[in-house]
Amino acid sequence: MMSTRFNPCQKAPAASSRLLPLPAHASRRPTARVVCEAAASPAPVTPKPGSTAAQPQAPVTTPVVHDAAAKKERPPVADDQLAGLKSLLKRSVEAQRKFSIYSQEQVDEIFRSAAEAANAARIPLAKMAVEETRMGVVEDKVVKNHFASEFIYNKYKHTKTCGIIEEDQAGGIQKVAEPVGVIAGIVPTTNPTSTAIFKALLSLKTRNALVLCPHPRAAKSTIAAAKIVRDAAIAAGAPSDIISWVETPSLPVSQALMQAPEVSLILATGGPAMVRAAYSSGHPSLGVGAGNTPALIDETADIKMAVSSIMLSKTFDNGVICASEQSVVVVGKVYDEVRAEFIRRGAYFLNEEEKVKVRAGVLIDGRLNPNIVGQSIPKLAELFGIKVPQGTRVLIGEVEALGDSEPLSQEKLCPILAMYKAPTYEHAVHIAHSLIMYGGAGHTSVLYTNPLNKAHIELFESTVKTVRILINTPASQGAIGDLYNFHLDPSLTLGCGTWGSTSVSNNVGPQHLINIKTVTSRRENMLWFRVPPKIYFKGGCLELALRDLIGKKRAFIVTDKPLFDLGYADKVTRILDDINIHHQVFYHVTPDPTLACINAGLNEILEFKPDVIIAMGGGSPMDAAKIMWLMYECPETRFDGLAMRFMDIRKRVYEVPELGKKATMVCIPTTSGTGSEVTPFSVVTDERLGAKYPLADYALTPHMAIVDPQLVLNIPKKLTAWGGIDALTHALESYVSICATEYTRGLSREAIQLLFKYLPRAYSNGPNDYEAREKVHYAATIAGMAFANAFLGICHSMAHKLGAAFHVPHGLANAALISHVIRYNATDMPAKQAAFPQYQYPNAKHHYAELATMLSLGGSTDDEKVIKLIEAIENLKKVCDIPPTIKDVFNDPAKGEDYLQRLDALAEDAFDDQCTGANPRYPLIADLKQIYLDAYHAPILPIKSLEFYSKV
Repeated sequence: MMSTRFNPCQKAPAASSRLLPLPAHASRRPTARVVCEAAASPAPVTPKPGSTAAQPQAPVTTPVVHDAAAKKERPPVADDQLAGLKSLLKRSVEAQRKFSIYSQEQVDEIFRSAAEAANAARIPLAKMAVEETRMGVVEDKVVKNHFASEFIYNKYKHTKTCGIIEEDQAGGIQKVAEPVGVIAGIVPTTNPTSTAIFKALLSLKTRNALVLCPHPRAAKSTIAAAKIVRDAAIAAGAPSDIISWVETPSLPVSQALMQAPEVSLILATGGPAMVRAAYSSGHPSLGVGAGNTPALIDETADIKMAVSSIMLSKTFDNGVICASEQSVVVVGKVYDEVRAEFIRRGAYFLNEEEKVKVRAGVLIDGRLNPNIVGQSIPKLAELFGIKVPQGTRVLIGEVEALGDSEPLSQEKLCPILAMYKAPTYEHAVHIAHSLIMYGGAGHTSVLYTNPLNKAHIELFESTVKTVRILINTPASQGAIGDLYNFHLDPSLTLGCGTWGSTSVSNNVGPQHLINIKTVTSRRENMLWFRVPPKIYFKGGCLELALRDLIGKKRAFIVTDKPLFDLGYADKVTRILDDINIHHQVFYHVTPDPTLACINAGLNEILEFKPDVIIAMGGGSPMDAAKIMWLMYECPETRFDGLAMRFMDIRKRVYEVPELGKKATMVCIPTTSGTGSEVTPFSVVTDERLGAKYPLADYALTPHMAIVDPQLVLNIPKKLTAWGGIDALTHALESYVSICATEYTRGLSREAIQLLFKYLPRAYSNGPNDYEAREKVHYAATIAGMAFANAFLGICHSMAHKLGAAFHVPHGLANAALISHVIRYNATDMPAKQAAFPQYQYPNAKHHYAELATMLSLGGSTDDEKVIKLIEAIENLKKVCDIPPTIKDVFNDPAKGEDYLQRLDALAEDAFDDQCTGANPRYPLIADLKQIYLDAYHAPILPIKSLEFYSKV
């Protein structure tokens, strides 16, 4: 393979590019690696004179092609070994079954006793490990044993791992911890005692049984550590076989253990073959990845601290910790100073001839030489055939290449470092990242910099792909946690995430060895009732209500041209003049206001800069004014975001901030129907698409509603009828909505009673019946407050689409559909039911029947009562001269034919309407199409049954 050379004179990469292209081989690991703490290999052997390992070799000047590793033939597992393993696992399963019902108090006492026993044996276990494996340093292994017992106990002594570990009674949530079962623990030769202690303590804390499989060349010390923990646990009350081990370990036995059906989880620390075997065993596994940690020193770093930290880490236990630094990358500006500091602290820099010898000794047949793992400097010098000064602590080779052609660029697991010089910080980051991707993806990386150098830290953390990024921290001690940062969980099994082909991206702890059952009780989430803070009503209240605006400076009035021409705006401006509020009138709102109309008004608002916006008119001016207000206060608002559908208005994806920082919103209805003066809704038409969008957000709720009956005395008869049925539909749909509450149903009922009683009079008598006009006007606002909080249903969904496509007035569209929707909803066996926690079961039929009873319509059963309600609605429509079918509304065969051709699109669009989600019967698109057909062809009366059949 080709190597990659980093030339100090090379032009540095641009900062914006972040990362140079990686060499072809740098995106994967070498074909043969030793993973983390594991060295699945023979114990070190002193080379004979003349051996390959002891003789200098010529420098590597051409790419090296490694032969595939020879396949080792291993004897199969003997029958007696399999029988013994089976018996051991059977005892472990039984022990775990007993242990699984222990209380948290019992478990914590066992955990404490075992940790104390392991801690007390830290020195003899360390001596035994070094004697058996001939790797590492006794004193450092003492520290690791101490860490594995004391730090693990201290961190997790109060952690709940049994039964209910978390509970929110108000929220109805419980989290219950359960053990996973029998854990197979694979232990490496590099850390035979500390890893065994760590895994045993975690298993005890989580009520799991543990079966350890030691490395064959570290079995004695691993079993000794396990026995100490087990005996202490049993003495504290644990079942006798809760910790066990394989007495005569081998790779086939390890594989048999990992594949055993009694095993629930594998906790694997070992060589690459062992970890791959764990992941391919068919059982859930927690493994580790390869480490090739780079330490980058930039020009702002504390050089003495950085070098000291690296030396501390790299010499710890002769470098066998998987997280220990393998390379140092130094920015050129401080390279000489760093080099001098390394020498002062005991590092020896190899000359060219010595580097050749060391390279030859690091790799044997393309593989890491197992004889160098965990060895001291004198031993390494002897193996490499070089002489170094007495007291040398670390060997450093200054290199440029990276990859298979540079053995020093890979994980070495001994006190040897590669050192790179980078012309710029950006180039240094690129080298560090390349080293990681070559042989340590996901594991650990280190940056030494000024802690306030946020730019360097952000570039480093956004570039390198490791799950542990340590700042100004020795890697060996820092990565295992709880030493240099108490917030990093202590662990001797370091996950590397998907970058390192492992299943966890953090330090393994007890949370990974339990199953958590989440118990959720049904809860009706917090509900709401929101209306304008001020609602003024009664004839003649306009003047007094507007005087509440005293102190405002500039008022922008939004209305339509007919009202403007009739002098309605003058009723407002005269009062504003009297209280010294400057004003401007926008009277270009069209029926079904469009985006173009809204943008025109917004442009005037942006120039006028009002502190109050007054909408006067029917639904169109009020809807348009709300959107103008929103865009004035929040110009960054995206219309497509606001139009985005939501299932729960409290959880919508697109959020709108509270309005009112620039202007107060006042709505004055001059028709009786929409209720827009008290709702958080606005309906806008996109003229480019011919689509009508109902927009909803509580931020759109006006601050003030002025409901003055004197403003509606002269409404034309048609508008009286259409508005009245629109208000009735609001009340009917909000009453059966899945979001309806006690707060809204009372409003719905009152509005329905008022409309049935007074709408016929208001329609027939017009301005001559003030009481009827007043009551209908109030009913519209009351119904608006109801559906502002309970929402609507599919009648409005379908009316929106019918109106947008065929220019049918909204109230008239609702009138043509409402009775068919009631029949559709009035079932106790809906094919689909809307989901909302407070809507416990289908109940729309009964709710409709309640309304019939309230109106004294007759009927003895719920079905009869609902039929009576439909008959009453159709009779009310007839009194108001509203056609009984959509076909009659069109009164145009060509339009009717177009309607029938477009039903599929209408039904699908209606299904996607915002109002659909609150309907008590969740509709199929085919159902909506059938309702459109039924409402088109023939009057619903006479009606003998509520059964709904879809022929679509």
